[in-house]
Amino acid sequence: MSYDPTSQPLPAPCIIDLGLIVNNEDIRRILNDLGRVHYIHTLDEQLQTEGEGWIVEVFSDPHQATIVANRSLYLNVQSFDYLQLYRSPTQETYFDLIQDNRRLRLIPVTQSSQTQPSENNLDAATLEAMVTQVLAARWDVQLDNDDDCPF
Repeated sequence: MSYDPTSQPLPAPCIIDLGLIVNNEDIRRILNDLGRVHYIHTLDEQLQTEGEGWIVEVFSDPHQATIVANRSLYLNVQSFDYLQLYRSPTQETYFDLIQDNRRLRLIPVTQSSQTQPSENNLDAATLEAMVTQVLAARWDVQLDNDDDCPF
């Protein structure tokens, strides 16, 4: 008796701390949870820019750009071919977004409980990122509601 691989669907991939992700929806889900990151942008393995910022928005749209400016990251998963997960020597996971010879490395910035921002000492970038997310979500809801309107 021979095994017919088409008789049963293959299980969905299971990626734990290391691996390659090509599905845009999977990439979006991972990036949405990162928050504050240290980013390193290289082109042809040459450092272009480096900094720290907040992931403000992760989206999938062939007509919009990925933008990193003013300590804010607006990431379009369609700007990249795939995401590669790695583990550092200290066992922390970091992420490389790859598109041809361009690499955008995202290293999550973790804060200890002593440096955790409180309600009274949020910095301007944190507050701006939070307000932007709320406003973007509200606009999305309004646009969705407008699409349902028959006039």
